[in-house]
Amino acid sequence: MRLYSYFRSSAAYRLRIALALKGLDYDYVAVNLLKSEQTEDHYRSLNPIGLVPALQLDSQDVLSQSVAVLEWLEEKYPNPALLPADALARARVRAFVNVIACDIHPICNLSVTNYLKTEFGADQDAVLGWYHQWMSRGFEALETLAASTQGSFCMGDSVSLADVCLIPQLYNANRFGIDLGPYPTLTAINTHCLTLEAFQSAAPEQQPDSPEGVARATEPQSKLQRDGQ
Repeated sequence: MRLYSYFRSSAAYRLRIALALKGLDYDYVAVNLLKSEQTEDHYRSLNPIGLVPALQLDSQDVLSQSVAVLEWLEEKYPNPALLPADALARARVRAFVNVIACDIHPICNLSVTNYLKTEFGADQDAVLGWYHQWMSRGFEALETLAASTQGSFCMGDSVSLADVCLIPQLYNANRFGIDLGPYPTLTAINTHCLTLEAFQSAAPEQQPDSPEGVARATEPQSKLQRDGQ
C-alpha cells in the first residue's frame, strides 16, 4: 500500500495510527500542502477532491476520506478491533469520531483558513480566534462523552477509532495554543495513548517529510558507515 500523506495533516495522522495499530506496512508518499502539491494533476487523478490522505492499495485502487478508509481497514483487517462488538457501543464511537471529523476538523482545515484570509481579510489573530471557537466547542462535547465512560481510552478500556481521531486533533490544538485545561479527561487520554508505540511512530515529527525527518535523512553517516563497516 501507499499512503499519500502530509506530516501535519490530522486526517493522515489518523490513518498512520490505525495502520500502525493493525501492524500494516505501507510506503509513505509525501504531499506538501504548503506547496499546493495536493492540487496538482497527478495527485488529483488519484484523489479528485485534492486533499490528503489517500491510500493506494496493491490493486491500484485508491481510497480517500480518512474516516471511510478507517472503516475499510476495520472491515478488511479486523484484528485488533478498533470498533466494539456491541452495536450501541459502535454507534457511540462513531458519534465521537464524527464530532471531530465533521464538526471540528473541516472548518479548521488549511483550505478554509486560507479562504478566510484571502476572501475576508482575516489576519492571523482572527484565524486563531476561529480555531479557538470551533475546537473549544467540539472539545467540550468530547470531554463530556469521554468522561462518561470512565476508562483509559475515549470509550472505555480499549483503544478505538475515537482515540485514533482524538490524538491528532489534540496535536493540532496544542499547535494553535488552545487551552486544554478545561478538558482533563481528554488530556489524560492523550498522555496514555502517547505511551503506545503505534501512536508514537505515527506522530508528525516521526514522518520523513517533517523537519525532524528531513534532518534525520540528511545527517552525515558515521565513520563506520562511510568506511563500509
